Amino acid sequence: MTYKNFTLDIDAEAIALVTWDMPDRSMNVMTPESFGELSDLVEKIAEDDDIKGCVITSGKDTFSGGADISMLAGFLKTYEENLKKGDEVAATQELHDTGNILSKLARRIETCGTPFVAALNGTTMGGAFELALGCHYRISLRDKSIKMGLPESRIGLLPGGGGTQRVARLIGAQDALQMMLQGRTYDPIRAKGMKLIHALADSREEMIAEAKKWITDGGKPVAPWDMDGFRIPGGLVYSKAGVMTWSAGNAIYRRETYDNYPAARAIMSCVYEGLQVPIDVGLRIEARYFTSLMRGDVARNMIRTLFLSMQELNKGARRPVDVPEYKVKKLGILGAGMMGAGVAYVSARAGMEVVLLDQSVQAAERGKAHSETLLDKAISRGRSTAEKKQALLDNITPTDDYDALKGCDLIIEAVFESRDIKAEVTKKAEARIADTAVFGSNTSTLPITGLARASVRPENFIGIHFFSPVDKMMLVEIIMGEKTSPQTLAKTLDYVRAIRKTPIVVNDSRGFYTSRVVSTYIDEGLTMLSEGIPPAMVENVGRMAGMPIGPLSLNDEVSLELAHKIATAARKDLGDKYIEVPRDIILDEMVVKLNRLGRKNSRGFYDYPEKGKKHLWPDLHTILPEAVDVETIDVDELKHRFWTIQALETARCFEESVLTDVRDADVGAILGWGFAPFTGGPLSYIDTMGAETFVARCRALEKKHGSRFKPGALLKQMAANGETFYSRFNPKPDD
Repeated sequence: MTYKNFTLDIDAEAIALVTWDMPDRSMNVMTPESFGELSDLVEKIAEDDDIKGCVITSGKDTFSGGADISMLAGFLKTYEENLKKGDEVAATQELHDTGNILSKLARRIETCGTPFVAALNGTTMGGAFELALGCHYRISLRDKSIKMGLPESRIGLLPGGGGTQRVARLIGAQDALQMMLQGRTYDPIRAKGMKLIHALADSREEMIAEAKKWITDGGKPVAPWDMDGFRIPGGLVYSKAGVMTWSAGNAIYRRETYDNYPAARAIMSCVYEGLQVPIDVGLRIEARYFTSLMRGDVARNMIRTLFLSMQELNKGARRPVDVPEYKVKKLGILGAGMMGAGVAYVSARAGMEVVLLDQSVQAAERGKAHSETLLDKAISRGRSTAEKKQALLDNITPTDDYDALKGCDLIIEAVFESRDIKAEVTKKAEARIADTAVFGSNTSTLPITGLARASVRPENFIGIHFFSPVDKMMLVEIIMGEKTSPQTLAKTLDYVRAIRKTPIVVNDSRGFYTSRVVSTYIDEGLTMLSEGIPPAMVENVGRMAGMPIGPLSLNDEVSLELAHKIATAARKDLGDKYIEVPRDIILDEMVVKLNRLGRKNSRGFYDYPEKGKKHLWPDLHTILPEAVDVETIDVDELKHRFWTIQALETARCFEESVLTDVRDADVGAILGWGFAPFTGGPLSYIDTMGAETFVARCRALEKKHGSRFKPGALLKQMAANGETFYSRFNPKPDD
């Protein structure tokens, strides 16, 4: 048989070397084709009595990124098509069988009687790591840049190739749960210390030689758990240590997930149940939980949004196709505050020459110092070196001289949220740059079309909205003004790709998409305060709804002062059309009367002491209505209010053509402000329950809480037609 993705070489010592090297991919991934080829190779090697053993390695710089998530999406699509035929049992059985291929392959390697060694010459993730765990010996290059782990929980799944059973038997339940629930990755040195791998080597040649030596020295083709007398590290489930693990583990699980993530619960169940039975029974338990997760809404939505859609956006799904690739060599940044300094860091890290401009050289130097602080932290953690630090810092030139902007391919303005200031710096910068250069404004709310009036080249003017902290937040929201050209969009997307961020593209409006929708979450929290809901309950319910932090904490982070300025600007712009909301009264009280500006001055809804943890301001109740009896509060309704108001505003953005792509909506919501990831995003949230059900929920909330919950014409039309956002606005209609 000829293999497309693998080569088989048998040396003079009768040891087989299987090299995985997919010709049409930059990284090896598990596909139905590669599963079939590897299964055939395993059988061929196991049945040949002359072969003493086998080493599996990769012909690429990495070993493998694991399963092709598109393959899993294909399994789900087949399952849904089979469901339509009316036989749920048969559809579920086929899903179980296809989803269990890797587990059976790993177990076949483990029990075939021939010694197998995994020689890991690079990063090994997910199913590929599970494949390695099925081998009898694992050796890796000694390289801290290599990552190993089981990240399946991040897309709503569990390690379905035997990972929950083998890892728990190798390192014990406690460490296994931390690894799988958090999707942790380890470098080879750490992995060896945890006994996930057996040995390290300093070169590929040494690694292969050591792997073969283990075989010739009599390496046994038997896993520890298949030997008599095997004991689970950390003790049995019902041992003293086991009881402590599970009682604490359950509490931590509830605290961290609020039971919103079925995969986390399933991982715990797999380990708990699997450690009480032989491994073959444990593998069957794992397979059933894996199938159950695959059938659920959470995994389907998380796979689609957090992998498929994000991958498509990262690869340029929104980029105009007829524009040549654009490379930013020199970047100018106007404003060296935290945002500008963060943009300077990620751009210099990407190898760009950065001019960091502020009103004074001292202010610009402080902005550059932010990069130095980040790099020192990275060096202390072993993630960078002094040489890399100096190379990055050499890319940043702090200045107060606009002439230093000459030759810049791109300008990013990151000054205060003031039209007048932004107009002034726009004119000064454009006087120094070429006609072909792009000018981007990092505003979070001010309409781009209005800001572009200060530009002599509005077709080159675009919004580039970063999120703080820039070095950690992966999203960039790109805003098209009325006159922004496709060429400018393409150039901006090329820049965002170069700094390794995920872009979404939206059309102009006040607040654009992300700021506009996240403000509804904050506003709903403030409205709850005005209704007498206790502040601590408002915060806790926000987290119970899947948000990373409560609405009051979020308001503090983005600055109460900024929120007040935005509201003031909206009042000025809209005049009599502006509608006062409870937020305005509370913000006026907090900002104007009490000078509580948020985290920026350590005084907001929370107090931020120099020592100790933040805590809610004890006197917050003095500016709020009398608290209602908590026994009368429907917590589920509060959660639904948070979800519904954000999803409803997202739908309005579609109705107004601020959004035109479902991927931008769902990816942007999760990466931008942390909208409940288990839903797949606000549009997936609506689609999962159906537009008809969602509209009914909106009407019930509108009747009880006001017109802000009124469903728009688009939603009502979709409800009447039985449409979903992903069917009506499918970005790939032929898929």
